[in-house]
Amino acid sequence: MRARRAGAWLKRAVVMSIAVLMPLGVTVAGGGATASAAFNPSGFDFWVDSDMGPIKSRIFRAADGNTNRVVYALDGMRARNDLSGWEIDTEVARELTKWNINVVMPVGGMSSFYADWNAPSTILGIGGGSSGSASASSSGSGAMQMLAGGPGKSTRYTWESFLTNNLRWALRDRLGFNPNRNGVFGLSMGGSAALTLAAYHPDQFGYAASYSGYLNVSAPGMREALRVAMIDAGGYNIDSMAPPWGPQWLRMDPFVFAPRLKANNTRLWVSAGSGLPAAQDGLSFGTLNAMGLEALALANTRAFQVRMATLGANNVTYDFPAVGVHNWRYWETEVYRMIPDLSAHIG
Repeated sequence: MRARRAGAWLKRAVVMSIAVLMPLGVTVAGGGATASAAFNPSGFDFWVDSDMGPIKSRIFRAADGNTNRVVYALDGMRARNDLSGWEIDTEVARELTKWNINVVMPVGGMSSFYADWNAPSTILGIGGGSSGSASASSSGSGAMQMLAGGPGKSTRYTWESFLTNNLRWALRDRLGFNPNRNGVFGLSMGGSAALTLAAYHPDQFGYAASYSGYLNVSAPGMREALRVAMIDAGGYNIDSMAPPWGPQWLRMDPFVFAPRLKANNTRLWVSAGSGLPAAQDGLSFGTLNAMGLEALALANTRAFQVRMATLGANNVTYDFPAVGVHNWRYWETEVYRMIPDLSAHIG
C-alpha cells in the first residue's frame, strides 16, 4: 500500500513538474538564489589526466593536516568548468576543513550525472564538434548548445572512471590521501551520483549523501523530465548517456540498486525540501522553477525512502525540512546539518 501511494505521488510530481517547467524553460540545479562565497583562496587546483583530458579538482586541506579523512563534493547539472558550485555559492569547504576533513571538489561535468556515458553527446548523430563550450544560461538557452563541441561532446564523458580510478589514486600518490572509507555528497544530479558511486565502489566510499537528488529515475515520466533538464543545461542528449530502460540506465537508478546500499551498510544521509519557499526566496520566475524541481526531487526521495524501508535498511538518516526549494541556500544548510554524522563515519 505504501509503495502504491509513493508511486502515485511520484507520477503526480513528474506531471506537475513537466507541466510547469517545459513552457517556462527549466532552471536546473545550480540556479536559484545563491550565497556570496565565490573563489576560496585556501583551496588549490589539482589537475589529473583522464580519458576526457586533463580534469581540475579543487582541494581544501583539513585544518589539522591529516590525510585520512576525505570527502568528495559533487556539483549539480549546471556544473561550470572553472569552479564548483560548492565553492562559488557556499562556504561548506571552510566548515568541513574546520572539522578536520579534506575536501575534494571535482570541477566540470555539466549534465553528466558523473557517469561513464555510452557515447559523446550528439543529436541524431550530429554534433560533438572540436570547438565550442558547454555553457548555458538559466533562460533556457542550453538548447542552442546541442550541436556545439566541448566536454562530453567532443569527447565521451567518463566521470565514474575518473573519480574512482584516475583521481582516487592521484590523490593517494601525490597528496597521501586515504583512498578508502571516503565520503561523497552532492546536490540534485550530484546527489544521485553520490549514491551510485557508493553502491558500486563501497571500498572507496563508506558514506554518501544526497540533497534534492533524483533517486527514482526509472519512474514513469522521469526520463523525459531529465531529458528537458539536460537539454537546458548545456544541450546534452540523455540518450547518449544511457539507452532507455537498459542495464546501463537501470544501473544509475538508486531505487533499483538500493539493495546494494543496504548490503554494503553504507552510511547514508538523504534529504529533500518540501518545495515551499521561504520569505527570502521571493516570488519570481526562478523561485517557481525551484519549487517545481524540488517537488520532483522530494517525490523521488520519498519513493527511495519507501524502497529502503521495504528492504529493512536502517543505515539512512532522512531529513525533510518543512521549507526548502531547489537552490544553494538550502543545500549549504543541509551540509552543516550532516557534518557531525559525516565526521563520525569516514576515515
